[in-house]
Amino acid sequence: MPRPPRGNGPRRLYEQLRRTWDRPLTAYYLILGSALLITVLGLVMVYSASMIKALELSLPASYFFRKQFFAAVIGTGLLLAASRMPARLHRALSYPLLAGTVFLMVLVQVPGIGVSIGGNQNWISLGGPFMLQPSEFAKLALILWGADLLARKQDKRLLSQWKHMLVPLVPVAFMLLGLIMLGGDMGTAIILTAILFGLLWLAGAPTRLFAGVLAFAAFIGFVLISNNANRMSRLACIGATDLGPKGECWQAVHGIYALASGGWFGSGLGASVEKWGQLPEPHTDFIFAITGEELGLAGTLSVLALFAALGYAGIRVAGRTEDPFVRFAAGGVTTWITAQAVVNIGAVLGLLPIAGVPLPLFSYGGSSLLPTMFAVGLLIAFAREDPAAKAALAMRRPGLGKKAGVRWKTMRRRVKKRPSGER
Repeated sequence: MPRPPRGNGPRRLYEQLRRTWDRPLTAYYLILGSALLITVLGLVMVYSASMIKALELSLPASYFFRKQFFAAVIGTGLLLAASRMPARLHRALSYPLLAGTVFLMVLVQVPGIGVSIGGNQNWISLGGPFMLQPSEFAKLALILWGADLLARKQDKRLLSQWKHMLVPLVPVAFMLLGLIMLGGDMGTAIILTAILFGLLWLAGAPTRLFAGVLAFAAFIGFVLISNNANRMSRLACIGATDLGPKGECWQAVHGIYALASGGWFGSGLGASVEKWGQLPEPHTDFIFAITGEELGLAGTLSVLALFAALGYAGIRVAGRTEDPFVRFAAGGVTTWITAQAVVNIGAVLGLLPIAGVPLPLFSYGGSSLLPTMFAVGLLIAFAREDPAAKAALAMRRPGLGKKAGVRWKTMRRRVKKRPSGER
């Protein structure tokens, strides 16, 4: 019997994988699966990384885990609600969400209402152990409001004029940035700036206009950093291997120690040494370092792969839609999650300054988890609304077999013919 030509096997496998990757529900399953796995793994690591910190504060070992689990339950409800909302309802919520967020961010600066934690006054006490950080909701508010604004202007063919592209999007974004910087939270301001640039890029901002806004933001950032000794010291600790004469690089160096001691497969869950008081913020900003110490390179690469899958799926949703609001909103959410993950992980690896932002869906913090899970619900809703995905989902409903199958084939042909912006 003649042997098949060499290369047929790998080529056949490649074609099969390509067809699987190109199926209508790929983005839907990637978003749902990766977000769920990141959240579940994050709960496990929050419990492991926060036990010692809780005992130091004379609290039960599971104190931080229980709060994070409670926030995850509420966040799951928000995710399910967002995934079932039509786009027009998301657009209707954008203005009340923006107004409510601005109101809360103003309240943060009122003496007796705002609470300062770690030198940043960006919190409001809700009573008992519960705190709210309104600036985390500003990210979601800017995305929804900005997406609705740009979509309406695109429908009226106004985005070709630079004034309509910048106003009022940039002034409102700078107002939010100003309120955030009043509290001293440079990290959240960086993420909000990334979201603004993402929206301008998706709107088709000319290179000169984009570069001008970027240069202005870079100048403001330079002024704010150069006038603050703490922020300058964080810049000096990039790539540091020494603690410094006054221990200013303590957190950065011990984060590297945690990653370096993990090896290929880590020391095992709960076996971290750095979380015993050596590494500050082991369950929030530097939870990725504890993950590397306990789960090793395999664990950290798994987390990176999950974020990469979530980011790719978000880009795919934004690239294949014909609805401008969906494109802007999906692109904004993807920019938010990926930029924040890069800033957090880059700081832990010593490649970027420590910005004090949590790892999305992974780090401890209900104020960060809730809007992020709602944003993931947005991506799921947009992925479900794709015509081919909608037909594929309908095909699985009882009693719709043959009819839905014909519709799925029809919609798939339509998706192949129309320009998608993605290869």
